[in-house]
Amino acid sequence: MGITDLYQLFLQCPRITTDSRNCSQNSIFVALRGDNFDGNAFAAAALANGSAYAIIDNPDCYDAGDKRMVLVDDCLDTLQRLANHHRRVLGIKILAITGTNGKTTTKELIATVLSEVHNVLYTQGNLNNHIGVPLTLLQMTNRHNLAVIEMGASHPGEIAKLSDIVEPNFGLVTNIGKAHLEGFGSFEGVKRTKGELFDYLRTKEDGTAFVNNENKCIDEMADGLLKIRYGTADGLYVNGAVTSCDPFLSFRWKAGKNGEYTEVKTKLIGSYNFENAMAAVAVGRFFGVDAKHIKMALESYSPSNNRSQFRKTAANRLIIDAYNANPTSMSAAIANFKKLNGENKTLILGDMRELGVESAAEHQKVIEMLVEYGFTDVILIGTQFAETDNSFKCFPNVVAFANYLKSNPLVDRTILIKGSNAVHLERVIDLL
Repeated sequence: MGITDLYQLFLQCPRITTDSRNCSQNSIFVALRGDNFDGNAFAAAALANGSAYAIIDNPDCYDAGDKRMVLVDDCLDTLQRLANHHRRVLGIKILAITGTNGKTTTKELIATVLSEVHNVLYTQGNLNNHIGVPLTLLQMTNRHNLAVIEMGASHPGEIAKLSDIVEPNFGLVTNIGKAHLEGFGSFEGVKRTKGELFDYLRTKEDGTAFVNNENKCIDEMADGLLKIRYGTADGLYVNGAVTSCDPFLSFRWKAGKNGEYTEVKTKLIGSYNFENAMAAVAVGRFFGVDAKHIKMALESYSPSNNRSQFRKTAANRLIIDAYNANPTSMSAAIANFKKLNGENKTLILGDMRELGVESAAEHQKVIEMLVEYGFTDVILIGTQFAETDNSFKCFPNVVAFANYLKSNPLVDRTILIKGSNAVHLERVIDLL
């Protein structure tokens, strides 16, 4: 069955699922394969649980007598081509976002701003990979008039592949930093991969990039595209400055040279979120959201998922940024914490994962930064930090640290919690 015929089935049953345990009535089950599972084995269960059709690619699981089963060469490829076909049929404008840090926060801020006047489809959570992106596209309907799609990558070529599926009209690269070096091989590998979004946009007559004017690397990467610039320099499409960050980010912005300033008080922690917020301002203004509604949207947004969150407990004041970590975001978080007013500052830092051969050196650089800034109350969690040359408290994992906390509670501290998601620092939040 070709994509055109499959698309007719999708129009009849426009809900896609890849989980046989979560099959709504008249959905289509797509049997994806993973390292430890084969979705084909659950096709019959999916049909029994409510799916109208099951798309499979294993002939051994195919029942030719069951017209609800559709046999294809490759289920993942079929899912991606179906999503691309659907995107082409609807033809709505799409902004794609990638970058090393801040992708999800920037996407959330932009979607919040655009939703003031538009019906926006946007990536939920961080479903930003080769499976999540097509599943997001297939949620588009003719009621939407804009889409904001987050695209992540850990290996070269992945952004190019996602761009071919999404076919965006606009692109935004938040920044370029050291992350997933195990997969990219080097910083240059990161740069080339993130730049694949702009490479795609250059194939379109009206390819447009939203560009942070302060990031010369990204500015150069976007050469050849229409650039909508945001930053601190007067006269940009939108420009502004941080007015406070203690602990929440406040800033002001205006359009061009002669615009009037709009003051914004966010619920975000960290001056590094200024760039993310300014990206949302630029995109919002470009798509017709006025200053009043941009301000309302940004001030109403509350971060979640342990990203740039502030929480006051009975014992301490917590700055929680434990969803992920790499050398770039770790340095930014520590630098921001240094400038923050707070008593009894304590840092709880977890390993930065997927750095490959650069891991030891990058973890040691964090130690050197902590020493340079004069921090003394530092708790390190993970085997990578344990192997550095340091004089701080170290724990091999979060379980060991949690056990320590039970008999050695932290009280009346201002605490930064930062580490890679795989370290699971969120498990100690309730103990603080």
